[in-house]
Amino acid sequence: MPNTEQKKVLIERVQDVANSLTETEQRLISELLKAPREIALGTSSEFAARLGVHEATTSRLSRKLGFSSYAHFRDHLRDEFLRGSAPASRMSATLNHTRSQGFLPLLIEQEIAALLAVSDLVGDSQIIDAATLLDRDSVFIHGHGNAETLAVMMERRLRRLGITTQRLTGNRRDLAEQMLTLRSSDCVLLFAFRRQPPDYAHVMEIAQEVTAPTLAICGTIGPALQPRPDLLLSAPRAGSTDSYQTLTVPMALCNAIILALADRRGAAALAKLERLGTLIAKFEG
Repeated sequence: MPNTEQKKVLIERVQDVANSLTETEQRLISELLKAPREIALGTSSEFAARLGVHEATTSRLSRKLGFSSYAHFRDHLRDEFLRGSAPASRMSATLNHTRSQGFLPLLIEQEIAALLAVSDLVGDSQIIDAATLLDRDSVFIHGHGNAETLAVMMERRLRRLGITTQRLTGNRRDLAEQMLTLRSSDCVLLFAFRRQPPDYAHVMEIAQEVTAPTLAICGTIGPALQPRPDLLLSAPRAGSTDSYQTLTVPMALCNAIILALADRRGAAALAKLERLGTLIAKFEG
């Protein structure tokens, strides 16, 4: 089983130095999270060649992350991402042998590869931690661009469990008005994928001002987000660097959190769902 605590340590190393990372170093981190096993098996020059940068860039990044050399950094990656990876490797090899032409088969293959990689970076303990953060009276949800789909889904599912939700949408004046009622007893849930959303920093700063906990569900941009959230769930959305980007991976994380939250709330959650069924029957009757 992958050592998810060790994975979290690497992400925390990145978060600790995120303010000092150059744009090229951020791209290297993103590439690492997309293909950790390939990079762990390769050399410094091969890692640099993936983005067409000088090999010295990977060495500087290693030192910035607290490693004495790239070799030390690579050993750390191998310990984290190659230990216990045989099942995933076998699955990957099987998929490569059975690749067939066609849009749907290719997409299914890519989605399976992406989902198999999630456990390298997110463990069940983090899912439980996320459910604990969201288990409160109100949750404010911020999703920009494609992430709006996940924001709408989480808004509905949290509401079904009896949690009041506030989706943060519109222009900046709208966001300011919507965040006016945020309290320390609430939680802020944010999504970020290709790049840091334009209003992410403002939302985070307001949450920090009122000491409301924050949870971010992200793609490979996650470790570079500033300010850093209280809890980060970060995993690539695609199984390879050139794969089509979908919402399958973050949606799986969201669904796992909802299941953990329903389990945590127990009878109270079931009572809300039963009440919902009664109300739906009234409206449809």
